[in-house]
Amino acid sequence: MTPRILVTGATGNTGRVIVTRLLERGMTVRTANRSGPSPDSATEHVRFDWADASSHEAALEGVDRMYLIAPAGVEDPSGPMLSFLDKALARGVRRVVLLSASAVPESNAGLGAVHRALRERAPEWTVLQPSWFMQNFFDARHFHGGSLQREGVLRTVTGEGRVGFVDARDIAEVAARALADETAHDTAHVITGPEALRYDDVAAVLSRVAGRPIRHEPVDADTAQRYMVASGIPERYARFLVQLDEAIAQGAEARVTPTVERVTGRAPRSFEALAREHAARARA
Repeated sequence: MTPRILVTGATGNTGRVIVTRLLERGMTVRTANRSGPSPDSATEHVRFDWADASSHEAALEGVDRMYLIAPAGVEDPSGPMLSFLDKALARGVRRVVLLSASAVPESNAGLGAVHRALRERAPEWTVLQPSWFMQNFFDARHFHGGSLQREGVLRTVTGEGRVGFVDARDIAEVAARALADETAHDTAHVITGPEALRYDDVAAVLSRVAGRPIRHEPVDADTAQRYMVASGIPERYARFLVQLDEAIAQGAEARVTPTVERVTGRAPRSFEALAREHAARARA
């Protein structure tokens, strides 16, 4: 029988692509978000809100597999996510694919606790641990994307640290395979792009593609936190993001993995390729 797959965050950077790929493979897809219509008329759709437990039953009815992303803006999402996972497993969901992050090991609280629960309790599971999204540089709602649009400046405390920035679409392609493949992956996939770049390298690519000066401005931790808070990021979360930048400076993200090509059969997209896509759209 064709599995029914629940996709949370179906209108997001990864969710949109996942829905498309699952439909192409003939899967029955149920999309779920807090409001709005289904992103595709070929899918089922339910209203789903992490904070509203009454919306969870309809989302899970008849579901065999599901893709989970954490509730936005929640410092520790493990409470609602573990409760939902309990309900899902009790109702017969067999396969769960979780979007986590390369900076969140299983030993951590929050998403790390959800990762651990999946490995220990789900019959079939995959945890996606992608590096930083390339799309952050092109989304004005993101701290970096907004700063680039307003000032043409990236401000970080990363120094010479490198990051294996990854296209969100490549993350989604891996997720779609983990959801649809006949054999469960039963592993944690660390997902990166094809190269590890310094923020100076990112600025150089953007300058070349945009035809205007873009620069990376190294700052100290207090300055970086002030800029983040001024952009609307809560102070406590801004402090956490600065700590991640400091880890990057120490080499925590300076790796490239073969995951995308091994799982999907094709190489991951480069940062310059994505930058040129956005430049072409801007010119159009």
